[in-house]
Amino acid sequence: MAIYHFSAQMISRSKGQSAVAAAAYRSGERLKDERTDERKSYKREMKPETMILAPSHASEWVQNRNRLWNEVEASETRKNSQVAREINIALPRELSKPEQIELIRGYVQKEFIEQGMIADVAIHRDDQENPHAHVMLTTPEISEEGFTVKNRDWNNGVNNGLNMPIKP
Repeated sequence: MAIYHFSAQMISRSKGQSAVAAAAYRSGERLKDERTDERKSYKREMKPETMILAPSHASEWVQNRNRLWNEVEASETRKNSQVAREINIALPRELSKPEQIELIRGYVQKEFIEQGMIADVAIHRDDQENPHAHVMLTTPEISEEGFTVKNRDWNNGVNNGLNMPIKP
């Protein structure tokens, strides 16, 4: 029987967090945080399966994880900014790996990308008993030119695919 787990949180500077560091940890990639001039790298025994999903009007550069999260960080100027939101979702072990990937891709596309968010997805399979996906979501809207204003409607539950408010 599938075990259900679903949690949401904000990634916030007031908690000492960085979107770049969070993306490096979840993806298993080495990223450079341009705001702090630090390299972020977290060793993982098993490389996560990753994908970046974006609205069709977003520029191609959003597929570059390092640039994506540095641009998000640069778009936020306050020292206590909420720079991203993260969803952690358990994947049913009863599904094959391709089915799990398609399940998370379809859910993220329908609930977040169609609302205008960009999603950075990392599927962790370190523990065969606990396959799960980390979905990092942008907080500002994206235009063809780049990030614009933070969309506060995405926090109210109706437009965020969660049907519940996200509290900082």
